[in-house]
Amino acid sequence: MRTTLSLDDDVAAKLQSEMRRTGRSMKEVVNERLRAALSRPRASHQPARFAVTARDLKLAPGLHLDKVSTLLDDIDGPDHR
Repeated sequence: MRTTLSLDDDVAAKLQSEMRRTGRSMKEVVNERLRAALSRPRASHQPARFAVTARDLKLAPGLHLDKVSTLLDDIDGPDHR
C-alpha cells in the first residue's frame, strides 16, 4: 500500500540515522518499527495509585469545620464578606 506520511523532524532524524546505521531502506525500517510497536500488548493506562495521609488540622478549641460560614465568622468576624 502506498501512502504519504508527514513525520516530525525528530522522528525523521532518527529514521535517517537508523537507515544509515543498517543500510536498509526507509520502507524496511518504517515497516519493521511499526510492526514491532503494533505487536506489543497495549498498556492498561490505569492511573498510578496514591494514598492520602490524614493529618490533624490542630484547630483551636471550639472551631468546627461543619459549617464554613460559622467558622469564618469565628475566625474573621461577622464582616468577613
